[in-house]
Amino acid sequence: MSHAGQLRRRGLMLSALALGGCNTILQRPAYVQRTTWPLSLPPPSTIAAGALARPRRVLLVQDFTAAPGLDQRGVLWLNADGSIHVDFYNVWEVQPARAVGDNVRRWLTASHLFAAVVGPASGLTADLVLEGELTTFVADPRVLRGRAAMSLILLDQRSVPAKSLLQRTLSAEAPMPQDTPGGVVAAQRDALAALLGNVVQAMRPFA
Repeated sequence: MSHAGQLRRRGLMLSALALGGCNTILQRPAYVQRTTWPLSLPPPSTIAAGALARPRRVLLVQDFTAAPGLDQRGVLWLNADGSIHVDFYNVWEVQPARAVGDNVRRWLTASHLFAAVVGPASGLTADLVLEGELTTFVADPRVLRGRAAMSLILLDQRSVPAKSLLQRTLSAEAPMPQDTPGGVVAAQRDALAALLGNVVQAMRPFA
């Protein structure tokens, strides 16, 4: 083989080695499956303890609003520097604030504190109106805790203008079983369940 041919062959081999070292699409990490987590929490069987024999009032629970940063479905947790991580691969089935409103209606219905617990589209005339905002829903792997908090306003529709009966911020925490996305979700769900129990207790005096 001529000298020129040897140089051409060596050049082709070097090119092949260079391509082999490139980060091609075949060398990228395997596809990560997105996981969708439910946020519908069943009320405990003991939730109706202490309910009235004949509840009279109708309670309207408005759709909950979300504080800034909580209006998305991505699961949230705190990074080591305290910044918030919004995960793309682990998402809630519905927006958390919407799920919280639905759960509040479900838990208060199961409590039998009120003659009826309805949503905005029911068309029923309500005696009381509960408004709420989800203000915290995050996990902190640094201390292995999940946190949930909301602000509540209860209005008496029977007075004109409507009278405020309750303005309160409620919060709850739960341990994080492990430092994984599944552990984050478990801690947030448990914190939310504890928070829903606090809502029921806060509403008992107004039944």
